[in-house]
Amino acid sequence: MSGTVVVAHRGDPYRVRENTLPSFRAAIVAGADVVELDVRLTRDGEPVVLHDPTLKRLWRHDRPVAELTARQVAELTGGGVPRLAAALAVTSPVRTLIDLPEPSAATALAAVATVRAAGATGRVYYCGDPGALRAVRGADPAAEIALTWKRTARPRATLLGELRPRWLNYRFGLIDRTTVELARAEGYEVSAWIADRRRTMHRLIDLGVDSITTNRVALLRALVRAHDGAPLAQGRVPGTRG
Repeated sequence: MSGTVVVAHRGDPYRVRENTLPSFRAAIVAGADVVELDVRLTRDGEPVVLHDPTLKRLWRHDRPVAELTARQVAELTGGGVPRLAAALAVTSPVRTLIDLPEPSAATALAAVATVRAAGATGRVYYCGDPGALRAVRGADPAAEIALTWKRTARPRATLLGELRPRWLNYRFGLIDRTTVELARAEGYEVSAWIADRRRTMHRLIDLGVDSITTNRVALLRALVRAHDGAPLAQGRVPGTRG
């Protein structure tokens, strides 16, 4: 995989409803290198793919996923909310980034177990709440982790030592030349989320960010292709990708 990695945020949500199997398929067709998806746990312990704690926003049912069985979730959404196992099967042509949006060790452990059962360990990595990532690290010492970061202050050394992330996964507005240079010096790869504007994508690619998460997969893929054979932009960080 060369150049900036294109990560599809919940699939291809500008075209197909987010976190659904058709959205994941559309993202792969549009050129995603990675499909990012969110995992929550049902009442009966089944990891399903949904960002929100309830079904209200996407499926018009104000019911918490944690209070429903997997079968009830399927019935209320017409099968629209997939189980993680089904999502991993659909995303098998590319890598999968599992986002754990809540500090739930149970959800993290169920996700790791499902990934193992699917034989997908080598193509899956994890981001999300630090509490959930701690559980991932405990369950799988070799797991690849992207430490999601939303603050201007840098991640604590103790947290970095505990999680041992490969990626520092920053909100895109926090990334500048210094961010990239410091990460490089410490041996981390830099990822950015969520970049949907063309200007933002250009800026991140020119800074040498390794991975960009977007809702506009086709646009980012086109910009990465255009940059891959082009000369380095003036002022670009030496030795970085893209």
